[in-house]
Amino acid sequence: MDTLLVQAAKATPSPEGRSHSGETNPQDAPTLSLVICTLDEHEAIGGVLRELDQHLGGIRHEIIVVDDSADSRTADAVAAYAADHPQVRLVRRYMASGLSSAAIKGWDVATGHILAIMDGDGQHDPALIRSLLEKLAEPDTDLAVASRYLDDARSGLYGLRHRLSRTGTWLTDVTLGVPLADPLSGCFAMTRDWYAHVRRNLSGLGFKILIDVVASGARKPQAAQIPTLLRARTGGESKLDTRVIIDLMALLIEKRTQGRFTAAALMAGMAASSALCLQWLALGVLLKLAAPLWLAMLLSASVGLAGRFGVLLLTTPRSRRPANAHQLLRQWRGFCLHRWSDVPLNAGFAVALCLAHCPWPIAALAGLLLAESRYHLGGLAGVKA
Repeated sequence: MDTLLVQAAKATPSPEGRSHSGETNPQDAPTLSLVICTLDEHEAIGGVLRELDQHLGGIRHEIIVVDDSADSRTADAVAAYAADHPQVRLVRRYMASGLSSAAIKGWDVATGHILAIMDGDGQHDPALIRSLLEKLAEPDTDLAVASRYLDDARSGLYGLRHRLSRTGTWLTDVTLGVPLADPLSGCFAMTRDWYAHVRRNLSGLGFKILIDVVASGARKPQAAQIPTLLRARTGGESKLDTRVIIDLMALLIEKRTQGRFTAAALMAGMAASSALCLQWLALGVLLKLAAPLWLAMLLSASVGLAGRFGVLLLTTPRSRRPANAHQLLRQWRGFCLHRWSDVPLNAGFAVALCLAHCPWPIAALAGLLLAESRYHLGGLAGVKA
């Protein structure tokens, strides 16, 4: 993944602002570093930056926009605004996705004493940031969150999105016991000390960065909350899709098990389990139809591989999914190129085991495990599934 830090006006801090250890010199650092993660939000980001300029008057701050858009429209809008506002910085990421990893990238290059985040689509009221700073001024407070559901059950969302949000909040509370009314909030601020405390354990998975920040410490943070409702989006579109839901579930399991089951391992296990179930199903049908054993194994292993590709598509962020049949075919060819060894290894080993009187379900499982080992140990993991 190539990362480009684009200097907007005089945005990049001078080397004198950092000590030899890489830390920001306290007297040169701004009070606030606000990260805004964007994905195709060129219509909204200019208005968000203008509102922030009105509400952050008198506060020494920097705004770091981390853009994952495929085109340059959002970056161009930020650069145009930054030309007259040197406190605005732009980080463009290529072939990367996910709000959590983007937020971490922004905080890693930030220089402020307080680190904050909000959306770039206009749903978060910029006036919230000053209120969050006031909460962090209270003694021993590590984290301040703009929480939906703090005063009532409203969120500013409607229909399915509201129900999914409430379900996600309930699951997080049950799984982790996070002491927040809205652990899925995308608008919050924290002290630099708390970020340093959790940084090494952050997974950077998905879009729910607050869960990562709260659940990655050796202790629970001392948190303050302010009530909020989401406003109407002024640009971009909802990022909610199957990948967001899967990422949330994997993140909750990783944090609940304190990293013993990582999100990456869970995703790989889900893909392998899906492939195995489809292979078993196809193999059972083919053997029932009296297909030759070698042919049944080859075809069923191919079905399992196709199922793995389907899981890969479901777990790919929407912005990077193929937009048409040509792109889909090209991605399928690339996937097969990286997983070329799966079918012959899987089917060949399974057939050999069956000839040695091994039950076919166990033989198919062993074949899949061998192919999986060859894929990872052989250095063919260019495309992860």
